[in-house]
Amino acid sequence: MSNTIENLKWRYATKKFDSSKTIPDEDFETLKKAMQLTASSYGLQPYKILNIVDKETRTKLRAASWNQSQIEDASHMIVLANFTDFGDELVDDYFENVIDTRDLKKEDIADYANSIKSTIGQLSQEQKAVWTAKQAYIVLGNLLSAAAQLKIDACPMEGFASDQYNEILNLNSKNLNAAVVITLGYRSEEDATQHYKKVRKSEKQLFTNI
Repeated sequence: MSNTIENLKWRYATKKFDSSKTIPDEDFETLKKAMQLTASSYGLQPYKILNIVDKETRTKLRAASWNQSQIEDASHMIVLANFTDFGDELVDDYFENVIDTRDLKKEDIADYANSIKSTIGQLSQEQKAVWTAKQAYIVLGNLLSAAAQLKIDACPMEGFASDQYNEILNLNSKNLNAAVVITLGYRSEEDATQHYKKVRKSEKQLFTNI
């Protein structure tokens, strides 16, 4: 547990990456697995995880990100894109996986599946988009923690024009929206931010026993 806390103290929102350093494939596969295993409501994972590898695309995205250098300089760039709307197919796809993985019959899970459909089916399109974006942010938290364990630097980024991202990445046609961006790699020695003391609320301010 002490290593976990020390790693979380070590991490910070990296402002300048060393563009000469690349995350080893083995470590990136670990980060992918951490994202895949992230908890989500009902286990539905109502989002897509985009690994932006094309350099030309990253150049375009940098322009849509207030010209922040992390977009191009980081080893890897992840865009978490949430579904903006969905129907019963989201639940059906999940339970097809459940049936296959757990060797069940459709009738074994029918009542539970219908219960989920009834619950989330009542949401408006706007409420669905808000809910799915919240699910994507759970992935973000898990990824930041996993990266810290591997001593991989990361920068969660909301400073971008989502409408431009959606156009560049052709997300609108896929019923997706760019919710949040995470750049990953290794900090540059020139990044002064790494030397700042971490500022957080005290436990007394933050926690309440009820």
